[in-house]
Amino acid sequence: MSIPVSLEALEKTLPEYDFAYLLTASAQGGPHAVAVTATLVDGTLDVGQVGNRTRAGVAGNAAVTVLFPPPERGGYSLIVDGTAAFDAGALRVTPSRAVLHRPAAAETDCGADCIELGAGGA
Repeated sequence: MSIPVSLEALEKTLPEYDFAYLLTASAQGGPHAVAVTATLVDGTLDVGQVGNRTRAGVAGNAAVTVLFPPPERGGYSLIVDGTAAFDAGALRVTPSRAVLHRPAAAETDCGADCIELGAGGA
């Protein structure tokens, strides 16, 4: 299930999540994950300062995912895909897609229970 929602929905949903994992890939495609605290500032996710491996990953591939684990067991994870760039040393992610996602209950035909948050405006 996907339900497009405006960027304002992302702004309203984000305070429910304490931290996230920033997922990047090296130029060779190897994954890298780091825990970050992200805030929405002027339509971009500000994840602050990051380490050398993350910087190198973004330099080789600016497509990233910011994954916020569910605040409670059985809740929705918030997954934000976007493009990363550095601004005054801090990493900022411009969202291209956001979705609330969790595994579906065993009795459903769908493999997941998700709600899309249309970060680009719907």
